[in-house]
Amino acid sequence: MRRLAGYVSLGLLLASGLPQRLAAQTFTWQEILGKFEATNPTLKAAQLSIDESRAAEITAYLRPNPDLSVTADGFQITRNEGVWRPFSGVLEVPSISYLHERQHKRELRRDTARESTAIAESTYLDQERSLIFNLRSAFVQTLQAKAVLQNARENLDYWDRELDVNRTRYKAGDLALVDLNRLELQRVQFESDFETAIVNLRTSKIQLLMMLNDRTPIEQFDVTGRFDFVDQLKPLEELRNFALDARPDLKEAVQNVELAKLNHQLAISNGSTDPTISVWFTNNGSFSNPFSDKTIGGSISIPLRIFDRNQGEKARTQLDIGRNERLYDANLALVFSDVDSAYWTLVQSLNLLRPYKTKYLPLATDVRDRTAFSFRNGGASLLDFLDAEKAYRDTRLAYLNLIGAYLTAAAQMNMAAGREVME
Repeated sequence: MRRLAGYVSLGLLLASGLPQRLAAQTFTWQEILGKFEATNPTLKAAQLSIDESRAAEITAYLRPNPDLSVTADGFQITRNEGVWRPFSGVLEVPSISYLHERQHKRELRRDTARESTAIAESTYLDQERSLIFNLRSAFVQTLQAKAVLQNARENLDYWDRELDVNRTRYKAGDLALVDLNRLELQRVQFESDFETAIVNLRTSKIQLLMMLNDRTPIEQFDVTGRFDFVDQLKPLEELRNFALDARPDLKEAVQNVELAKLNHQLAISNGSTDPTISVWFTNNGSFSNPFSDKTIGGSISIPLRIFDRNQGEKARTQLDIGRNERLYDANLALVFSDVDSAYWTLVQSLNLLRPYKTKYLPLATDVRDRTAFSFRNGGASLLDFLDAEKAYRDTRLAYLNLIGAYLTAAAQMNMAAGREVME
C-alpha cells in the first residue's frame, strides 16, 4: 500500500507540472519573422547562391597560368665508330611561355563577376520579399482563425444560455415542445461552426510551422497580434516612392543593365589580340661566338585576328543591353501596378469595414438582443428569433473576414513597396 501511495503521489506531482511544461509558447510577428529568417531552408539555400557567386569572383580575376615545356633533340640513331651512344648529342631546351592579356580583360571579368554577385544579392532579397509575404499571410490567417474560433465559442455560449432560458420557459408551460426542439436542433450549427473553426486554426498553425521549419506540436505553439484595421493610409505617391527606393527586383533590373554593358565591354576586349611571350634556355653553342656553349632565346607569338574578331559576341551583347533596358521599363511598370493594386484593395477594404464597425455590427447585435427579448416575452415568433440570430452570426463572421482581407492587403502593400510601410 505504501508503494501504491507513492506511485499515486508521484503521478499527481507529474500531472500538476504537466500544464506548465506543455503551455503554448506565444510569438509576436517580429519574433516569427526573426525565427523565419534564421531557420527557413529556402532562404538558407538562396544565401548559398550569393557565396557561390563570390567564389566565382576569385576565378574571374585569376591570371593565365604560364606554360613550361622541355624539348630534347639530337638523339643518335647510328653507331659512332662502332659504339652505340644515343644520348651523347642530346640537346635539352627548357622554355617558359605566358599569355599576356590586353585591353583589361582580367579586370572586366572581375567587374562582371562582382556585378553578378550584386544581382545574386538582389535576387535573394526579392525572394525573401515574396516569402515574407507568404509568411505574413499565414500569420494573418492564423490570427483570423483564432478570432473566428473565439467568435464561434461566444456564439455557442450565447446559444447555451438561450437554451437554458427556454428550457425554463418550457418547464413553466410558456413554450411549446416543438419550439424547444427546434432551438435544440439549432445548436448543431453552432457546434459545427466551433469544430470547423478549431480545424481551420490547426491548419493555419501547421502551415506557419512548416514555413518556420519547426516541429513544435501545434498545442505548444501560438501567435499573438493586433487583429484590427487602422483607418489611415499613406498617400499613393508616397507609397510609390517607397517602392522605387526599396524594391529589390527593380534594383536587380538596373544591375542587369549594368552587367550587360560590362559584358559588351568584355566582348570588345576579347576581340583584341593577346600575344604569347616565350623564353628558353639551351646548351647549344652560339654560331657567332665559338667560345659560348649556352644560349638564351625568346619569341613573341601574335595571333592574326583576320576572320574571328569576336564579332558575334559584340553584336549579341550590344543587343542584350537594349533587351535589359526594356525589361527594366517593364519592371518599373510592374512596380507601379503592384502598389496601385494593393492601395485600392486597401481602400475598398476600409470602405467596407467602416460601416460594418460603426453601423452594421451594433445594429445586428441590437436586433438579435431585442428579438430574443421579444421572443422570450411572446412578442416575436421563433422564426424571427432564428433569423435575427443568423443575421448576427453572418454579420459578425463577415466583419472578421473583412479584417483578415484588410490585413492580407496590408501585407501585399508591404510586398509591393519592398519594405514595412504598414503594420
